[in-house]
Amino acid sequence: MRFKLIIAFVEDSKTKAIMEAARQAGATGCTVLTNARGQGVEEKTTFLGLALESQRDMVLMLVEEHRARGILEEIALAGKFDMTPGTGIVFQVDVEDAMGVLHQAELIAPSLEEAEL
Repeated sequence: MRFKLIIAFVEDSKTKAIMEAARQAGATGCTVLTNARGQGVEEKTTFLGLALESQRDMVLMLVEEHRARGILEEIALAGKFDMTPGTGIVFQVDVEDAMGVLHQAELIAPSLEEAEL
């Protein structure tokens, strides 16, 4: 079984919606790292000229490769990433090897076999 790592940087107010959308699309779990910071194309400033950094979370999901694209798209929809600039980004990377995911493989293998039929 092959996996992808989906990484989403989201506004902390949207983290729960992102996780629920991912679960509905087939993700079996995630890890959330809080207090991430970053900047987009344009730096946001306050009226005092100070940089305004909004709270971000980084959501990590190790998912089976056949489910990855659908999960990625659902996260982007839930976060409204392409509709509103600065709300977040999500991307996936190939995972060469993973340990500790046997329970996930056993859980989703039957549904993958059905999909191949």
